[in-house]
Amino acid sequence: MRKKLLLAGLFCSILGFVSCSSDDDSNGNPGSAKLELFTSSNTSGTITYTDLLASMPMAKTFTVGSLDADGIYYNNTRDEVIIASRTNNRLEVYGNFRNALSSSATSLTMTASSTTGDFTNAREIAVVGDRVVVVQDQAEINGNTNKLLVYQRTTSGFTLEKTFTVGFKLWGITVSNGNLYAVVDLSSDIAVFNSFFSKPNGTLVADKRVSIEGLTRTHGIAYSEQDNVMVLTDVGLAASATDGGIVVIENFNSVFSSTASGGSIALSKQKRIYGPNSLLGNPVDVSYDEQTNKIYVAERLNGGGQVLSFAYPTSAQSDAMPLTARLEPGVTGIYLRRE
Repeated sequence: MRKKLLLAGLFCSILGFVSCSSDDDSNGNPGSAKLELFTSSNTSGTITYTDLLASMPMAKTFTVGSLDADGIYYNNTRDEVIIASRTNNRLEVYGNFRNALSSSATSLTMTASSTTGDFTNAREIAVVGDRVVVVQDQAEINGNTNKLLVYQRTTSGFTLEKTFTVGFKLWGITVSNGNLYAVVDLSSDIAVFNSFFSKPNGTLVADKRVSIEGLTRTHGIAYSEQDNVMVLTDVGLAASATDGGIVVIENFNSVFSSTASGGSIALSKQKRIYGPNSLLGNPVDVSYDEQTNKIYVAERLNGGGQVLSFAYPTSAQSDAMPLTARLEPGVTGIYLRRE
């Protein structure tokens, strides 16, 4: 009974989820702070938006043209939401978002898209300026081919710039200083592709690949350049609701550079959150808030999908309870912008 009461209390909480560093394409009013949360779902055909600085933050739901979507991003300059549609196998743009937000609208209209079929089974996107990187995860429908696709956002849609074939199963990605870090799914590894955008089309070979000691299956990845902190999630066994975890690696640049390719980052270099109190089963996406040092997770398994927040771990390992939690059916992608 005590566990049920605890869960009920957690699900009544509203939280902020930080997916990326501060948004630098702001066209808002100077001095008008914003903290905005966008989420995508692979089951509901909706995205959600939450103004986390409101006196009573409430998620607003909008129907989109894809039942199943993964990565999500908001471009403030263009006032548009971009999602990776797994239903339609394309990038989809939903423009005039602020108008929809300020009205009674419950759905968004697609205003642009990439060519249908460039990729299938999308897992994540990363946005750098006008470039959008899409992860294609291997599946029977695509001949079990893992890809990274680079698009250029244009005035009318997207131009496919490059397509890379990757020799391992992909999931989360993040870009820092032109280097792309990728999760090696079905393993405890992460890999880096240095000077990613200058690589030629074709087969892409990682410049370095390392294992994370004690981690079972990497999924979410987020890096803070400001704090030099890498945050990873571990989904463990997909069917288990209690074996997920969070791994934090401080002083990441030094730790990563001093680890040989094929080597392992030791437990002594990590801070970890694992255990049944954490409610982590399948944490598929993660982000780190540089202002509060909180960690935010998209938990896909427990409760059918929920967003959890955690205090920054201060010990080598703890079974920490979430600070806050809210239900988010099918949550897969989370993006937060600061202004």
